[in-house]
This record gives sequence, C-alpha cells and structure tokens, in this order.
Amino acid sequence: MTAGQGNVLFITLDQLSAEVLTGSLSAFIETPALDRLAESGCVFERHYTVTVPCGPARASLLTGLYAMNHRAIRNGTPLAAHHATVATEARRSGYEPLLFGYTDISPDPGGLSPEDPDLQTYEGVAPGFRELVEMRLDDGFEWPGWLRSKSYRFDPDAPGPVADVFRPVTPEGAVPRPNDPALYAAEHSDTAYLTDRALAALDIRRARPWFAHVSYIRPHPPFVAPAPYNRLVDPAALPEAERRAPQHPFMDAWFSAASNRGLYYGFDGDCRAMSRETAGELRAVYLGLIAEVDHHLGRILDWLRDTGQEDRTLVVLTADHGDMLGVKAMWGKESVFEPAFHVPLFMRDPHSGVVGRVGALTESVDVAPTILTWIGRSPPAAMDGRSLLPLLSGDTPDGWRDAVFMEADFGHPVTPTRFQSALGVGEREATAAVLREERWKYVHFGGGVAPMLFDLLADPGEAENLAGLPEHAGEVSRMARKLIDRMTERRDRRLTGITVGT
Repeated sequence: MTAGQGNVLFITLDQLSAEVLTGSLSAFIETPALDRLAESGCVFERHYTVTVPCGPARASLLTGLYAMNHRAIRNGTPLAAHHATVATEARRSGYEPLLFGYTDISPDPGGLSPEDPDLQTYEGVAPGFRELVEMRLDDGFEWPGWLRSKSYRFDPDAPGPVADVFRPVTPEGAVPRPNDPALYAAEHSDTAYLTDRALAALDIRRARPWFAHVSYIRPHPPFVAPAPYNRLVDPAALPEAERRAPQHPFMDAWFSAASNRGLYYGFDGDCRAMSRETAGELRAVYLGLIAEVDHHLGRILDWLRDTGQEDRTLVVLTADHGDMLGVKAMWGKESVFEPAFHVPLFMRDPHSGVVGRVGALTESVDVAPTILTWIGRSPPAAMDGRSLLPLLSGDTPDGWRDAVFMEADFGHPVTPTRFQSALGVGEREATAAVLREERWKYVHFGGGVAPMLFDLLADPGEAENLAGLPEHAGEVSRMARKLIDRMTERRDRRLTGITVGT
C-alpha cells in the first residue's frame, strides 16, 4: 500500500500547552492514550504554533502559512479565498476531508452578500472540509440541542460571555466554585458527543481511504468539567504557577484592563487579583479536561486497532495553541511567552514504523505539508512549512531551521484593545514578532515599543528581559537581523518561483 492510499486522522485539541504534558503538572494526571501514541510513534518535543489565538493559529495550521502571509490575524479576520488548505489539496488527491468539530476560519467576503449567515460568525469552516459534526463554541447549536433532547435544562440565550450550558451546578447551600460539576454527565459532554459522532461516521467508511479532522474544544475555557473529571485532581496538591515576570510595557498593557472573562462562569476578568485557591481549582479542572479528552482519544485508538485501520492510518495529534495557566498571573493565549506557543505534536506513520522523540525545532506550518506529502501530493509552493516525514524516519534534512518564528496581533480594527490604549499604538502597530533559538528568544513589538530578549538556558521562565542591558546589545542586533531575514525570505511565495515571458 502506498502512502496515498492510506487514511489520515488529524486530531486537534484546543488550548493544550505542551508544558502541561512535560512540566511539573504532568505528574498529576494520567494520559494513557497520549502515552500509546508516544510509544508507537514520534513525539516532537520542541514544536510551536506560529501564531495565536484560535482563528489565526488554525489558519496557519491548515494553510501551512505564517500569519504574515495568510493575514487572517485575529478571530473573525477572513482567510482570503486564494489560499490553499490541507483540505483543498487533499481533495485534489481524491480524498473528501471530513470535519468533526470546528476550524474557526472566517470566509472571504468577496462574492458574498453582507447578509450571508457565514459572515455572521467567526467560527466558519475552512475551505475544502465537509462539516459532518457542527461543534462550535460560541455559535454551536448541535450539541446543546442534543442535550435538550436528553432533558437537560439551560437557557441558550442567557446573557454574559459564557453560555448557560457551561454554568456549573453548585450544591444547594454551598458557595459556587470553579470545580463544581457541569450540568451534563460525562457520557453527554461535548467531548463524548464529538467522539461518538466521529466513530459512527468513520466506521461505515472503512472500505475506502478516508481523511478525518477531529477538532476537540477541550481543554479550552470555560473551565468546567463533568464529574468525575471536575475533581479528578486535588488543587491543593498542585504547585503554584510561577509569577515572576519581566518589567516591560507589554506586561503593563496586558493587565491594564479586564480580560478572559470567559475563563470560567462568573469571572470578572481581573487575572492579577485571582486568589491562589481559585487559580489552583482552575488548573485542576484544566487537567481534568485533558484526562477526559485522553479517555476518548483512547476510544478512537481502540477503534483503529479493532477494525484493522491502525496499520494504514497516519495519526497526527496537536493543539492550535497553549495557555498561560496563571504563569506570570496571565491566563489564555494573548501572550508572547512559551506556555502559549509551545504545543504538543504526536505523529504515528504506519509506513515508517519509527518510534522516538524528535528534538528538532518544528512549527505548526509543517503539519499541512507533512500530511500532503504522506498522501502523495506535493505541497503548494506558497506553504512556509516543510514536511516532517524525514524527521519521522530519523533523518534531519540539510538546512533545517535553527529557530522558530512566531507572531501575534493585539489590535482590533473597530474597538481599540487594551494593548492599543496602554501602549499608545494603532491597530497595525499592536503586533509582536518572535524568533526563538535554542538559547535566545527575541520579541519585537510594533509601534516603537521596546523589544524583549531572553536567555532561555539561564532563564527558562522568561523572567528577566535582557534587551535593555548594554552587554546584550550585540545579541539584540543579531536576533533582530535574523528575524528580518526570516520575514523577508518567507514573504508570499505563491507565484515567485514562476517567470513569465523569459
């Protein structure tokens, strides 16, 4: 069997930081399904999303493009129609890419009426996919509707940043806590529902090669979990998040106004004032949500094995981005620090049979070209990533990158953000571009805001900004030049390899 005749199972988790699976929190949960993938495939230990938050990260993941090239730079920013995706390209090889979940891709408005429903939500479907299970966080109706058919009662039109379906159930007479159980049972959760639907749809398609993108919401906020996952982990046993942070205007801007109000039901958005007790409970619920997803991942892996699909299915599992989880008192992914960008990547190639850990620096833009190469299709010239298949076979290609490139946009074209207001910059200047080598990490901000420089070997927690110290001026200059080189080398290459008329 050739690679092009196999199945593709492409799984994403939302807001899963690799730091949780490898750092101090990893000792508090068991992840047997992820362990199975690690033992039967490859783990990319230094894998990074190239941008945040959800929409931009998924645009890069699915197009293989840096944010500076696809320009879908915030949730709700359209993805231009001329960009290829892993799904549009897979269709050219005879696959019908099936979507179970969501991609958070806003459509190109060209040719659409302003009243078109697809322009009323940022949680659109990436071109090329056939949406079999609608599982959207803010504008989802399928799973909540199914819950109501199971006699669950909640108000789908409740005001506030968190839908009423995610309101925890507090025991009568008790003080509400973030680790109170969800109103739905574990067998009826969003994670369980998505898995049930995906397995049912794939089981009847076993006779021919299939391509499935299974996109889980969890462990994305709101942090609420069904029993027993809500209290699977003892908050008191968890280490506290490291709060040391560099002195920098970006940090002042981050805390200049409320944010992340959807973190849990009733949160006022004041991250810095969050109590240790609440922070511990939220981290514990986050771990519980990971354990819940892992349980259902195990069901999918069991199905692959029991139906004879395992030896002809490429399995790719990753996350769109990470979460700060209280590190530096920050929550969510609006950040420039490691927990927000360092994400897991597991791959199991049934044709190579290689098992192990890969230490090369890899980027989320590498995933799409890897899948396309595996199914026998050459990635489009525009894609910024490179196939990881050689690394899966134990080889490091010549000229492999020695630094990862990351971006974030913190502005908004309609309502100025807290970053614009606090930093005194416009929408286009509220940006960050990051270059991370093994030792040095350089963060360049737009609008004349001073940069950051971290020595990751001496300061892995990114607590001390060295950029303003005279003895590190040379390193700042070197990294800035290298960042410019990366950006100029990777400008849109869709047609630059073609010469007409000569």
